[in-house]
Amino acid sequence: MPTPLTPEELVRYGRHLILPEVGADGQARLKEAKVLCVGAGGLGSPLMTYLAAAGVGTLGLVDDDVVDLSNLHRQPIHFSEDLGRPKLESAAEKLYAINPNVRLQLHPERLTSHNALQIIEGYDVVADGTDNFSARYLVNDACVKLDKPNVHAAIYRFQGQVSVFDAQKGPCYRCLFPDPPPAGSAPSCAEAGVLGVLPGVAGTLQATEVLKLILGIGEPLIGRLLTFDLLETRFKEISLPKDPNCPVCSKPHDQIQLIDYPEHCGTQTMSTYTPEITVEELGAAVAAGAILVDVREAFEIQQGALAFKHHIPLGTLQGRMRELSPEDDLIIYCRSGARSASATQYLLSHGYPRVRNLVGGMLAIDAAKR
Repeated sequence: MPTPLTPEELVRYGRHLILPEVGADGQARLKEAKVLCVGAGGLGSPLMTYLAAAGVGTLGLVDDDVVDLSNLHRQPIHFSEDLGRPKLESAAEKLYAINPNVRLQLHPERLTSHNALQIIEGYDVVADGTDNFSARYLVNDACVKLDKPNVHAAIYRFQGQVSVFDAQKGPCYRCLFPDPPPAGSAPSCAEAGVLGVLPGVAGTLQATEVLKLILGIGEPLIGRLLTFDLLETRFKEISLPKDPNCPVCSKPHDQIQLIDYPEHCGTQTMSTYTPEITVEELGAAVAAGAILVDVREAFEIQQGALAFKHHIPLGTLQGRMRELSPEDDLIIYCRSGARSASATQYLLSHGYPRVRNLVGGMLAIDAAKR
Protein backbone atom coordinates (compact mmCIF):
# COMPACT_ATOMS: atom_id res chain seq x y z
CA MET A 1 0.00 0.00 0.00
CA PRO A 2 1.43 3.43 -0.96
CA THR A 3 2.68 5.65 1.83
CA PRO A 4 -0.06 8.18 2.69
CA LEU A 5 0.56 11.86 2.03
CA THR A 6 1.45 14.10 4.93
CA PRO A 7 -0.57 17.27 5.70
CA GLU A 8 2.28 19.33 4.21
CA GLU A 9 2.23 17.24 1.03
CA LEU A 10 -1.55 17.61 0.70
CA VAL A 11 -1.00 21.36 0.47
CA ARG A 12 2.20 21.24 -1.61
CA TYR A 13 0.62 19.04 -4.30
CA GLY A 14 -2.89 20.45 -4.01
CA ARG A 15 -3.12 21.41 -7.70
CA HIS A 16 -2.20 17.84 -8.60
CA LEU A 17 -4.74 16.36 -6.24
CA ILE A 18 -7.67 18.14 -7.88
CA LEU A 19 -6.79 16.60 -11.25
CA PRO A 20 -8.92 13.45 -11.64
CA GLU A 21 -6.07 11.83 -13.61
CA VAL A 22 -3.73 12.25 -10.63
CA GLY A 23 -5.57 12.58 -7.33
CA ALA A 24 -4.26 11.32 -4.00
CA ASP A 25 -3.58 7.82 -5.33
CA GLY A 26 -1.55 9.13 -8.24
CA GLN A 27 0.41 11.49 -6.01
CA ALA A 28 1.16 8.59 -3.69
CA ARG A 29 2.50 6.65 -6.70
CA LEU A 30 4.78 9.55 -7.53
CA LYS A 31 5.99 9.55 -3.94
CA GLU A 32 6.88 5.86 -4.20
CA ALA A 33 8.52 6.14 -7.62
CA LYS A 34 12.25 5.95 -8.28
CA VAL A 35 13.57 7.75 -11.36
CA LEU A 36 17.17 7.84 -12.59
CA CYS A 37 18.30 11.00 -14.39
CA VAL A 38 21.48 10.37 -16.38
CA GLY A 39 23.18 13.74 -16.80
CA ALA A 40 22.89 16.90 -14.71
CA GLY A 41 23.35 19.42 -17.49
CA GLY A 42 21.09 21.08 -20.06
CA LEU A 43 18.43 18.38 -20.29
CA GLY A 44 18.89 17.36 -16.67
CA SER A 45 18.22 20.86 -15.31
CA PRO A 46 14.50 21.08 -16.20
CA LEU A 47 14.06 17.32 -15.91
CA MET A 48 15.31 17.11 -12.33
CA THR A 49 13.63 20.35 -11.29
CA TYR A 50 10.15 19.38 -12.43
CA LEU A 51 10.36 15.81 -11.21
CA ALA A 52 11.44 16.96 -7.75
CA ALA A 53 8.78 19.67 -7.66
CA ALA A 54 6.11 17.20 -8.81
CA GLY A 55 6.80 14.92 -5.86
CA VAL A 56 8.74 12.02 -7.36
CA GLY A 57 9.96 10.40 -4.16
CA THR A 58 13.44 9.20 -5.17
CA LEU A 59 15.64 10.77 -7.81
CA GLY A 60 18.93 9.17 -8.81
CA LEU A 61 21.42 11.51 -10.46
CA VAL A 62 24.41 10.36 -12.53
CA ASP A 63 27.12 12.83 -13.56
CA ASP A 64 30.87 13.21 -13.09
CA ASP A 65 31.31 16.73 -14.46
CA VAL A 66 31.89 20.09 -12.77
CA VAL A 67 30.07 23.37 -13.42
CA ASP A 68 31.73 25.47 -16.12
CA LEU A 69 30.95 29.04 -17.14
CA SER A 70 29.93 27.87 -20.62
CA ASN A 71 27.20 25.69 -19.05
CA LEU A 72 25.21 28.47 -17.45
CA HIS A 73 23.26 29.76 -20.45
CA ARG A 74 21.43 26.44 -20.78
CA GLN A 75 21.76 24.73 -17.37
CA PRO A 76 19.82 27.02 -14.98
CA ILE A 77 19.98 24.60 -12.06
CA HIS A 78 23.60 25.77 -11.70
CA PHE A 79 24.46 29.34 -10.65
CA SER A 80 27.53 31.53 -11.19
CA GLU A 81 28.73 30.85 -7.65
CA ASP A 82 28.73 27.11 -8.46
CA LEU A 83 31.60 27.36 -10.96
CA GLY A 84 34.05 24.55 -10.34
CA ARG A 85 31.68 22.58 -8.09
CA PRO A 86 30.61 19.05 -9.00
CA LYS A 87 27.32 19.28 -10.86
CA LEU A 88 25.68 16.74 -8.58
CA GLU A 89 26.58 18.79 -5.51
CA SER A 90 25.22 21.94 -7.12
CA ALA A 91 22.04 20.25 -8.37
CA ALA A 92 21.32 18.49 -5.07
CA GLU A 93 21.45 21.79 -3.19
CA LYS A 94 18.83 23.34 -5.49
CA LEU A 95 16.58 20.28 -5.55
CA TYR A 96 16.45 20.04 -1.76
CA ALA A 97 15.58 23.74 -1.67
CA ILE A 98 12.73 23.17 -4.14
CA ASN A 99 11.35 20.13 -2.34
CA PRO A 100 12.93 18.91 0.91
CA ASN A 101 10.80 15.77 0.69
CA VAL A 102 12.76 14.39 -2.26
CA ARG A 103 15.26 11.59 -1.64
CA LEU A 104 18.38 11.99 -3.77
CA GLN A 105 20.70 9.14 -4.63
CA LEU A 106 23.87 10.60 -6.12
CA HIS A 107 26.13 8.66 -8.47
CA PRO A 108 29.17 10.94 -9.05
CA GLU A 109 30.61 8.86 -11.86
CA ARG A 110 30.40 8.36 -15.58
CA LEU A 111 28.00 5.65 -16.67
CA THR A 112 30.01 2.79 -18.20
CA SER A 113 29.49 -0.80 -19.27
CA HIS A 114 30.90 -1.83 -15.88
CA ASN A 115 28.46 0.07 -13.65
CA ALA A 116 25.36 0.70 -15.79
CA LEU A 117 23.38 -2.38 -14.78
CA GLN A 118 24.13 -1.95 -11.10
CA ILE A 119 23.05 1.70 -11.14
CA ILE A 120 19.96 1.39 -13.37
CA GLU A 121 18.59 -1.75 -11.76
CA GLY A 122 17.26 0.05 -8.68
CA TYR A 123 14.99 2.48 -10.55
CA ASP A 124 11.55 2.30 -12.14
CA VAL A 125 12.16 4.72 -15.01
CA VAL A 126 15.36 6.02 -16.63
CA ALA A 127 15.54 9.48 -18.19
CA ASP A 128 18.49 9.92 -20.55
CA GLY A 129 19.78 13.49 -20.40
CA THR A 130 23.20 12.76 -21.86
CA ASP A 131 24.80 14.65 -24.74
CA ASN A 132 26.78 11.96 -26.56
CA PHE A 133 26.11 8.82 -28.56
CA SER A 134 28.24 6.51 -26.43
CA ALA A 135 26.07 7.16 -23.36
CA ARG A 136 22.80 6.96 -25.31
CA TYR A 137 23.58 3.52 -26.67
CA LEU A 138 24.75 2.35 -23.26
CA VAL A 139 21.59 3.60 -21.53
CA ASN A 140 19.42 2.01 -24.19
CA ASP A 141 21.09 -1.38 -24.06
CA ALA A 142 21.07 -1.51 -20.26
CA CYS A 143 17.38 -0.52 -20.15
CA VAL A 144 16.48 -3.22 -22.67
CA LYS A 145 18.41 -5.83 -20.70
CA LEU A 146 16.70 -4.78 -17.43
CA ASP A 147 13.21 -4.14 -18.90
CA LYS A 148 13.25 -0.47 -17.88
CA PRO A 149 11.51 2.31 -19.85
CA ASN A 150 13.98 4.83 -21.24
CA VAL A 151 12.71 8.40 -21.67
CA HIS A 152 14.98 9.86 -24.33
CA ALA A 153 15.75 13.39 -25.48
CA ALA A 154 18.42 14.90 -27.70
CA ILE A 155 19.15 18.45 -28.86
CA TYR A 156 21.14 20.13 -31.64
CA ARG A 157 21.40 23.88 -32.31
CA PHE A 158 17.67 24.82 -32.50
CA GLN A 159 16.21 21.33 -32.86
CA GLY A 160 15.22 18.63 -30.42
CA GLN A 161 13.64 15.21 -30.21
CA VAL A 162 11.89 13.25 -27.47
CA SER A 163 10.63 9.67 -27.29
CA VAL A 164 10.01 6.81 -24.87
CA PHE A 165 11.88 3.59 -25.64
CA ASP A 166 10.30 0.59 -23.92
CA ALA A 167 11.28 -2.66 -25.61
CA GLN A 168 8.45 -4.52 -23.87
CA LYS A 169 5.84 -2.35 -25.56
CA GLY A 170 7.55 -0.88 -28.60
CA PRO A 171 10.92 -0.08 -30.21
CA CYS A 172 14.22 0.71 -28.51
CA TYR A 173 16.73 3.37 -29.53
CA ARG A 174 18.63 0.90 -31.71
CA CYS A 175 15.47 0.15 -33.69
CA LEU A 176 15.82 3.76 -34.87
CA PHE A 177 19.62 4.05 -34.94
CA PRO A 178 21.19 0.55 -34.93
CA ASP A 179 24.81 1.71 -34.60
CA PRO A 180 26.67 4.84 -33.48
CA PRO A 181 27.68 7.30 -36.21
CA PRO A 182 31.27 7.46 -37.45
CA ALA A 183 33.69 9.55 -35.43
CA GLY A 184 33.50 13.25 -36.21
CA SER A 185 30.21 13.05 -38.10
CA ALA A 186 28.16 14.59 -35.26
CA PRO A 187 29.55 17.81 -33.77
CA SER A 188 29.18 18.52 -30.05
CA CYS A 189 27.33 21.52 -28.61
CA ALA A 190 30.71 23.25 -28.23
CA GLU A 191 31.29 22.89 -31.98
CA ALA A 192 27.75 23.47 -33.30
CA GLY A 193 26.20 25.66 -30.58
CA VAL A 194 22.82 25.31 -28.91
CA LEU A 195 20.05 27.81 -28.16
CA GLY A 196 19.91 28.13 -24.39
CA VAL A 197 16.18 27.47 -24.05
CA LEU A 198 16.22 24.38 -26.28
CA PRO A 199 17.15 21.87 -23.55
CA GLY A 200 14.51 23.52 -21.37
CA VAL A 201 11.81 22.56 -23.86
CA ALA A 202 13.16 19.05 -24.41
CA GLY A 203 13.83 18.37 -20.73
CA THR A 204 10.37 19.54 -19.72
CA LEU A 205 8.82 17.19 -22.29
CA GLN A 206 10.97 14.41 -20.84
CA ALA A 207 9.69 15.14 -17.34
CA THR A 208 6.13 15.05 -18.69
CA GLU A 209 6.67 11.60 -20.18
CA VAL A 210 8.20 10.32 -16.93
CA LEU A 211 5.18 11.51 -14.94
CA LYS A 212 2.77 9.93 -17.43
CA LEU A 213 4.55 6.60 -17.17
CA ILE A 214 4.46 6.62 -13.37
CA LEU A 215 0.83 7.72 -13.22
CA GLY A 216 -0.30 5.46 -16.05
CA ILE A 217 -2.15 8.28 -17.79
CA GLY A 218 -2.31 9.70 -21.29
CA GLU A 219 -0.48 8.31 -24.29
CA PRO A 220 3.28 8.02 -23.76
CA LEU A 221 5.61 8.56 -26.70
CA ILE A 222 6.20 4.82 -27.12
CA GLY A 223 6.65 4.06 -30.80
CA ARG A 224 6.60 7.76 -31.60
CA LEU A 225 9.42 10.29 -32.02
CA LEU A 226 8.48 13.92 -31.37
CA THR A 227 10.78 16.33 -33.18
CA PHE A 228 10.68 20.12 -33.03
CA ASP A 229 12.41 23.16 -34.47
CA LEU A 230 12.34 26.26 -32.28
CA LEU A 231 13.34 28.61 -35.11
CA GLU A 232 10.19 27.63 -36.99
CA THR A 233 8.20 26.72 -33.85
CA ARG A 234 7.09 23.51 -35.53
CA PHE A 235 6.52 20.11 -33.96
CA LYS A 236 6.35 16.89 -35.94
CA GLU A 237 5.63 13.31 -34.92
CA ILE A 238 7.29 10.33 -36.59
CA SER A 239 6.02 6.78 -36.17
CA LEU A 240 8.71 4.35 -34.96
CA PRO A 241 8.09 0.67 -35.71
CA LYS A 242 9.85 -2.02 -33.71
CA ASP A 243 12.63 -3.61 -35.74
CA PRO A 244 12.30 -7.43 -35.60
CA ASN A 245 16.01 -7.63 -36.45
CA CYS A 246 17.15 -5.00 -33.95
CA PRO A 247 20.74 -5.74 -32.85
CA VAL A 248 19.68 -5.47 -29.18
CA CYS A 249 15.97 -5.73 -28.38
CA SER A 250 15.46 -8.74 -30.69
CA LYS A 251 17.93 -10.75 -28.60
CA PRO A 252 17.32 -12.69 -25.38
CA HIS A 253 18.33 -10.59 -22.39
CA ASP A 254 21.25 -12.83 -21.48
CA GLN A 255 22.80 -12.23 -24.92
CA ILE A 256 22.80 -8.43 -24.62
CA GLN A 257 26.35 -7.20 -24.02
CA LEU A 258 27.00 -3.62 -22.92
CA ILE A 259 29.59 -1.76 -24.96
CA ASP A 260 31.48 1.50 -24.46
CA TYR A 261 32.09 3.38 -27.69
CA PRO A 262 35.05 5.74 -27.14
CA GLU A 263 36.29 5.29 -30.68
CA HIS A 264 32.92 6.37 -32.10
CA CYS A 265 31.93 9.14 -29.75
CA GLY A 266 35.03 10.60 -28.18
CA THR A 267 33.53 10.65 -24.69
CA GLN A 268 35.90 8.34 -22.89
CA THR A 269 39.53 9.06 -22.19
CA MET A 270 41.62 8.60 -25.31
CA SER A 271 44.95 8.22 -23.50
CA THR A 272 45.51 4.67 -24.75
CA TYR A 273 45.75 5.72 -28.40
CA THR A 274 46.23 9.50 -28.44
CA PRO A 275 49.70 11.00 -27.86
CA GLU A 276 49.37 13.26 -24.82
CA ILE A 277 51.21 15.87 -22.82
CA THR A 278 50.37 17.04 -19.31
CA VAL A 279 50.21 20.55 -17.92
CA GLU A 280 53.35 19.84 -15.90
CA GLU A 281 55.26 18.92 -19.07
CA LEU A 282 53.94 21.81 -21.15
CA GLY A 283 56.47 24.50 -20.19
CA ALA A 284 59.51 22.45 -21.09
CA ALA A 285 57.95 21.39 -24.40
CA VAL A 286 57.20 24.98 -25.42
CA ALA A 287 60.70 26.06 -24.40
CA ALA A 288 62.06 23.33 -26.66
CA GLY A 289 60.12 24.72 -29.63
CA ALA A 290 56.70 23.06 -29.51
CA ILE A 291 53.93 25.02 -31.21
CA LEU A 292 50.54 25.51 -29.54
CA VAL A 293 47.34 25.11 -31.56
CA ASP A 294 44.03 26.24 -30.03
CA VAL A 295 41.02 24.38 -31.49
CA ARG A 296 38.34 26.18 -29.46
CA GLU A 297 35.81 28.62 -30.88
CA ALA A 298 36.71 32.32 -31.13
CA PHE A 299 34.46 33.38 -28.26
CA GLU A 300 36.19 30.92 -25.91
CA ILE A 301 39.56 32.60 -26.37
CA GLN A 302 38.20 35.68 -24.61
CA GLN A 303 37.86 33.54 -21.49
CA GLY A 304 41.60 32.83 -21.45
CA ALA A 305 44.19 31.32 -23.74
CA LEU A 306 47.77 30.14 -23.96
CA ALA A 307 50.36 31.76 -26.19
CA PHE A 308 49.22 29.85 -29.25
CA LYS A 309 50.64 30.29 -32.75
CA HIS A 310 47.60 28.91 -34.54
CA HIS A 311 43.89 29.25 -33.79
CA ILE A 312 41.98 26.67 -35.83
CA PRO A 313 38.52 25.75 -34.45
CA LEU A 314 37.95 22.01 -34.67
CA GLY A 315 35.11 22.40 -37.18
CA THR A 316 37.49 24.15 -39.63
CA LEU A 317 40.46 21.82 -39.19
CA GLN A 318 39.83 19.77 -42.31
CA GLY A 319 40.07 22.82 -44.55
CA ARG A 320 42.88 24.56 -42.67
CA MET A 321 45.28 21.86 -41.56
CA ARG A 322 47.74 22.90 -44.30
CA GLU A 323 48.44 25.95 -42.18
CA LEU A 324 50.34 23.54 -39.93
CA SER A 325 53.66 21.92 -40.78
CA PRO A 326 54.09 18.15 -40.39
CA GLU A 327 57.68 18.90 -39.37
CA ASP A 328 56.67 20.87 -36.28
CA ASP A 329 56.10 19.56 -32.76
CA LEU A 330 52.40 20.44 -32.33
CA ILE A 331 50.50 20.61 -29.04
CA ILE A 332 46.73 20.80 -29.47
CA TYR A 333 44.50 22.15 -26.74
CA CYS A 334 40.87 23.10 -26.05
CA ARG A 335 38.70 23.65 -22.96
CA SER A 336 38.77 20.14 -21.49
CA GLY A 337 40.88 18.00 -23.82
CA ALA A 338 38.03 16.30 -25.70
CA ARG A 339 38.00 18.36 -28.89
CA SER A 340 41.79 18.54 -28.95
CA ALA A 341 41.93 14.74 -28.68
CA SER A 342 39.74 14.50 -31.79
CA ALA A 343 41.94 17.04 -33.58
CA THR A 344 45.07 15.13 -32.57
CA GLN A 345 43.69 11.91 -33.99
CA TYR A 346 42.65 13.66 -37.19
CA LEU A 347 46.10 15.16 -37.71
CA LEU A 348 47.83 11.87 -36.94
CA SER A 349 45.74 10.16 -39.60
CA HIS A 350 46.66 12.86 -42.15
CA GLY A 351 50.43 12.80 -41.94
CA TYR A 352 51.26 14.86 -38.86
CA PRO A 353 53.37 12.50 -36.73
CA ARG A 354 54.57 14.99 -34.10
CA VAL A 355 51.26 15.99 -32.55
CA ARG A 356 50.13 15.68 -28.92
CA ASN A 357 46.95 16.44 -26.99
CA LEU A 358 47.11 18.63 -23.85
CA VAL A 359 45.38 16.53 -21.20
CA GLY A 360 42.58 18.43 -19.48
CA GLY A 361 42.98 21.53 -21.65
CA MET A 362 42.37 24.98 -20.19
CA LEU A 363 40.50 23.47 -17.24
CA ALA A 364 43.71 21.70 -16.22
CA ILE A 365 45.68 24.91 -16.69
CA ASP A 366 43.27 26.81 -14.45
CA ALA A 367 43.34 24.04 -11.84
CA ALA A 368 47.14 24.10 -11.74
CA LYS A 369 47.07 27.84 -11.05
CA ARG A 370 44.85 27.43 -7.99
